[in-house]
Amino acid sequence: MNPPGRMDWFTQAEAGVRFEWGLSGAKMLAQTGGCLLVLDVLTFTTAVAVAVGKGTAVFPFPWNDTRATQFAARRDAELAVDRRATSPERPWSLSPAAIFRAPPARRLVLPSPNGSTIAAASSGTVVAASLRNAAAVARWAIAGGFGTPERPAVVIAAGERWPDGSLRPALEDLLGAGAVIQTLREAGCPCSAEALAAASTFLATTDVAAVVRSCSSGRQLSSAGFLEDVIIAAELDVDRVVPVLQDGAFAAYP
Repeated sequence: MNPPGRMDWFTQAEAGVRFEWGLSGAKMLAQTGGCLLVLDVLTFTTAVAVAVGKGTAVFPFPWNDTRATQFAARRDAELAVDRRATSPERPWSLSPAAIFRAPPARRLVLPSPNGSTIAAASSGTVVAASLRNAAAVARWAIAGGFGTPERPAVVIAAGERWPDGSLRPALEDLLGAGAVIQTLREAGCPCSAEALAAASTFLATTDVAAVVRSCSSGRQLSSAGFLEDVIIAAELDVDRVVPVLQDGAFAAYP
């Protein structure tokens, strides 16, 4: 353990590509001049990529926050509903499959317990990354001059939650993070030990889609009747869209 007041051991400051988990990790590693690449594969950042690809501006917002309705009204935006509560009038939810089928909303508030909460609490340059757009996000970061100790690419796996509210590291987010990091690594960006471990996990996974379907989060969604969401989220590098947080909403980087 580090002495009180000494948290620099955990910032991975020597590396241009850094990796951590959850909201606390995002707060710890966030650095002025860097970018924050958030992965919530099942399913916030996947849903964002799908929605932004259809021309929707997506506002992140904390989960179970009673102010969401007012927040959406002030921004003239639709408010996403629970996956099981979609209707012809309100077809938008955290389900990527539902967003694929729904007419594109001009503006959408999309709360979630993990990825959306992290994005809403973060400042600076924030990007929604997923397995679907992992290579595109990494190439965007490289083109923007990120991936150096001075301008780090900070990769955050959102993870899930145990029933007591504590962080549950989620395999699908580790694989998504590893996919992004591996592309940065191949471009010569110096990676922390944590980032290299995530990349190694991705490289060692011969069938990413099968692993996402069979991991705990994938099984949970599938058993609830949302296998299509899992299949969509497990597709690797099928999207070129890079959703960047601008003026409070994710929009496609030009």
